Amino acid sequence: MVDSIVKQFGSLDIVVNNAGVYIKHPVSTMNFDAWQTAFQKTMEVNLTGPANLCYHAARQMIKQGGGKIINISSRGAFRGEPEYVAYGASKAGLNSLSQSLAKELAPFNIYVGVIAPGFVETDMAKEFLEGPLGEEIRNQSPLKRAAKPEEIAHAVLMFAAEGAEYMTGSIIDVNGASYLRS
Repeated sequence: MVDSIVKQFGSLDIVVNNAGVYIKHPVSTMNFDAWQTAFQKTMEVNLTGPANLCYHAARQMIKQGGGKIINISSRGAFRGEPEYVAYGASKAGLNSLSQSLAKELAPFNIYVGVIAPGFVETDMAKEFLEGPLGEEIRNQSPLKRAAKPEEIAHAVLMFAAEGAEYMTGSIIDVNGASYLRS
């Protein structure tokens, strides 16, 4: 995959990992096989896929002398996700992966950052935002709404910008003050 991108464009300067599934799998009501299937699929999409792309991107970026990797995580990595435990665990793993890579890849001029949004008006969140929990979700933020995709894109652009290299390893919360940490 990375090879075809490099062949087409000549280099790989910035990678944005924005993979995500949100599969309900409550431990209290599911049998183990169904729970394990949901858990594994979530991990494959949310952590293993981005990890593999980070690997291939980093190898190419090492060859060319640098680049930036930006991973999209979630506030769920910090606050927990009842009934969606693999989601929270996978995003916490993505945070740790990103910070580990930031340390390992810095000598190669490769910088890694993470954006951790709350609910965003996307296809994945549509069912929740338009469903019976929509108002409750919007009220989690004092702004009384979910983020617009453009707002997450602005944070990505900040990491991607020249001059943001010293932010490597940082996790930026973009959740409308719906979950605060220090």
